[in-house]
Parts: sequence; C-alpha cells; structure tokens
Amino acid sequence: MLRALTSALRLPGPWRSLRTRGCASHGATGDPEIQVRALTGRDQGITEILMNRPSARNALGNVLVSQLLEALAQLREDQQVRVLLFRSGVKGVFCAGADLKEREQMSEAEVGIFVQRLRGLMNEIAFPAPTIAAMDGFALGGGLELALACDLRVAASSAVMGLIETTRGLLPGAGGTQRLPRCLGVALAKELIFTGRRLSGAQAQALGLVNHAVSQNEEGNAAYHRALELAQEILPQAPIAVRLGKVAIDRGMEVDIASGMAIEGICYAQNIPTQDRLEGMAAFREKRPPRFVGK
Repeated sequence: MLRALTSALRLPGPWRSLRTRGCASHGATGDPEIQVRALTGRDQGITEILMNRPSARNALGNVLVSQLLEALAQLREDQQVRVLLFRSGVKGVFCAGADLKEREQMSEAEVGIFVQRLRGLMNEIAFPAPTIAAMDGFALGGGLELALACDLRVAASSAVMGLIETTRGLLPGAGGTQRLPRCLGVALAKELIFTGRRLSGAQAQALGLVNHAVSQNEEGNAAYHRALELAQEILPQAPIAVRLGKVAIDRGMEVDIASGMAIEGICYAQNIPTQDRLEGMAAFREKRPPRFVGK
C-alpha cells in the first residue's frame, strides 16, 4: 500500500513515487511526475498527492494522467484515507492544464481518446473521502477542471485560474462545462467560459469558486497550509458519516428535491448501524470528545 510507515510522532511519512502498472512510471526526464504520502501523528488519515512536473508546469500529459489514475485506484482501496489533498511541487503553479505540446503530436483519433481519459480522471477524483485542491499558483484549463472535480478548493489570493480553452480554439472537455455551472450557476459559468477570463484567487473566492483565499507567503505554499488546516478540521469527524454526507449531497444535486430527500434517507439508514453513531451519542452523554474509528 501507499501508506508510509514512520516511528516519528508528528513527522509526515516520506514521499513515495508511484509505480504504475502497464505504463511508464516516469516522465521524459526520468523523474516521477506525482508522489504520494500519508501523514502521521495528529494528521493520520490525511493523504497528499503531489504533482511534480516542473518542465511542463504540471501540464496533464499521458504519464501524469496515468499516474494520477493509478494513485486514485490504489488509494480508493485504503479505508484509512479520510481526506485526500491535491497539491503542487512546482512553485507558482498548481496545474497549467492539458499538455498542448504533447497533444499537437496526436492524431484526431488519439486526441479524442486522450480527452476521454482526462474526463475519466476527473470522474475518479470524485473519491469516496473528501478531496481538497490546494491552488498555490496557476490553475488553467484542465488544471481548474481538476480543482473543480475536488470537493473543496483553497487558493492563494494571487493564484490565477480560468477555463481558458476558448482562447486556444477549444472548449473545456474534462468536465468544466458541467462542473462550473453547478458551482457558480449557468449564467456566470457561460460568461467565464465564453470569454476565457482569468480570475485571481481573491476574485474566485468572491464568486464562490474557491472556499478560501489566503495571502501568499514567501515559500509559495500558503494555500497548501490553509488546505491542511481544513483537512485537520474534517479529520476528527465520523468518517462514514462524512462519506455518506458527500454521497447524499453529490447525488442529491443531480435530481429533484423529492428524489434528493430519498437519497438522504438511504444514506442516513446506512449510518444507523455504525459503531461511530453509537460512539457519538455515548460521547455526548458522557461529555467527552468522541473517538470515531470508521466502523
């Protein structure tokens, strides 16, 4: 498993390079393009995926997409993952979008296949546990689509983001035309997509595109630290209840309210027999913090 083991009380586990099955695990430079680590100590339960392709500003090429898909498939099997955080190892950039230089070498058929894989990646980011995007720099095109696929978004106020595909003769093809209107409403999403407008992190927060915008620090990782704080707020809560709450919201938003209430009822019923529900009531009765175990 990807979970890092360490005896240090509060030190994060080491970064682990992903070994993908059936595809190259490294980019053209020989370096891994993503790394995964599980935090330990008081942060145990938080797992981070670090995108690290500095030569292409974390652009979504074949190798990076393959590694992200593989990491998500492996992490999906790990019930210890309570929060999944996406971040960048490239200063000033979250993800610059699709790798257009790589795409330029593709045939029309290959472009269609790749975009389908990219769309599949964004769907896989609809992970069972909460997901957070820490946007410390540029998040353009597919980079913003990746962030939109996450449950929560935190940005540096100076970060730049936008679905800029129309300025390149394209349209968003990895979920942007669907997730942006669900996030901001139809009219505003159309305005942003039609114009290819770029927003700062502060502007994005004002519109509701990101949950939090923070002033950037000298290290260039202020959004990551705020995202980590947000993950730490989620971490103590009952993990089954959190996951079921996510299902109820995500599925309920796709249907009418009566059907959504039925979905909520189904999710609630699944939570009733859990140990965590009984623990929550016992902790309330005994006036102590609950100790949820995810069962």
